[in-house]
Amino acid sequence: MRLKRLCVVALFAALGGIASAQITDLETSIRDDKTVTTEKQDSTKWKWGGMFGLNASQATFTNWAAGGSNSVGGNAMTNLWLNFVGNTSSWENTLDLGYGLLYQESDGLRKTDDKIDFSSKYGYKASKHWYYAAMLNFKTQFSEGYNYPNDSVIVSNFMAPGYLIGAIGMDYKPHKVFTAFISPVTAKMTFVLDNTLSEQGAFGVEKGEKFRLQCGGYLRLVYNQSFLKNSITIISKLDLFSNYYSNSGESAKPQNIDVNWENIISFKINKYISANINTLLIYDDDIKMPTGTKDSEGKDITKGPKLQFKEVVGIGLSYKF
Repeated sequence: MRLKRLCVVALFAALGGIASAQITDLETSIRDDKTVTTEKQDSTKWKWGGMFGLNASQATFTNWAAGGSNSVGGNAMTNLWLNFVGNTSSWENTLDLGYGLLYQESDGLRKTDDKIDFSSKYGYKASKHWYYAAMLNFKTQFSEGYNYPNDSVIVSNFMAPGYLIGAIGMDYKPHKVFTAFISPVTAKMTFVLDNTLSEQGAFGVEKGEKFRLQCGGYLRLVYNQSFLKNSITIISKLDLFSNYYSNSGESAKPQNIDVNWENIISFKINKYISANINTLLIYDDDIKMPTGTKDSEGKDITKGPKLQFKEVVGIGLSYKF
């Protein structure tokens, strides 16, 4: 029970720290605007920007001896960020959105990408490269996902799953392109609000339940670097979570570390056209999938965790601001 309380405290501390940061930093910004500008005050400022990309693909086959299926597809993605940089504190916010569809004449319409990822982190300077920090991270998707080629069996939906992480710890910033957030006390909440999926006990919740609380340790590494006069940009995010406590019936397994590793590589061709490579690797001990063992009728009889991998490659319109 003590560990559960610590996890709840971690969540509310993250919420409270970020909320108080908004008020304090806004007050500081307003106060600085009313005073004479100095070199020191110039280091306190807001920075914001973003990127929007739209990729499309199309293929047509007519009397093609080698075979093929007519198809058309599109993928849209957006990355927005808003940061406050102060003399003794920082507040970083990012929002990543992605959605893609592919229509094939033989298979119909399928989803190829679906992502909502919001992160907010507040830090107060402890030393040259270290900050006391509180962080919130929220992940889910926009729409239903199906067990293709069977498009009548839903395997995911909006807020099924949905993940909310609240953490307090230390943030290491040795360079502007790299940060390492370390939290020994983290609350991870899993939401499965789709009735069908919750009845199946999907994504680690108890059958019939729609919420699961886990407490543990958390590590988040972020690398963001541009090369060749911003012609190439690499963004890499690695999240590691070790579970100490769970409110579900299963015992905690801290040795089974959850992994979420995302990489985005963008190649700028000209002002409005770029090529993008997006990869996502996931391992979650709570997500059970068929292992390939079947009964005499061909039905899956065993499920277990598996390494998940997704890659999206595209070329199309891109705009940075």
